Amino acid sequence: MPLQDATILLIEEEPTLRDITAFRLELLGYQVITKITADEANQSLNENLPNLIAVGHVAEMESIEFLNHLSNDPSTSSLPIIYLSGSSDLEEVQRAFNAGADEFLVTPYDPLVMEKKVEGLLAAAEMRVGN
Repeated sequence: MPLQDATILLIEEEPTLRDITAFRLELLGYQVITKITADEANQSLNENLPNLIAVGHVAEMESIEFLNHLSNDPSTSSLPIIYLSGSSDLEEVQRAFNAGADEFLVTPYDPLVMEKKVEGLLAAAEMRVGN
């Protein structure tokens, strides 16, 4: 599957960041599904698994807790996850990686940096599936 045919699930409570991120990913050719809460995201994951999950601020649940949920669930544990955070604090970065994030992106982000991180995660996931 070409990487641009990939589906990305974006969970972000903040409307402006959610809309800008979804728009940028759609410009790159990805299909983007946006959700606000952990419950909405889980329902979407039960219906159809995306190729990548982008987790920002999750409504009604701590984002790190949601990362832990994703990495502990056998159906989602192998999916690549990029974590979006307004904090570049080393402790926050470490918590995100320990909870299962594969990449960390500080918001507001450089769109080219986001593009490279998403492409890298999708390419690595494709190589794992191909092997």
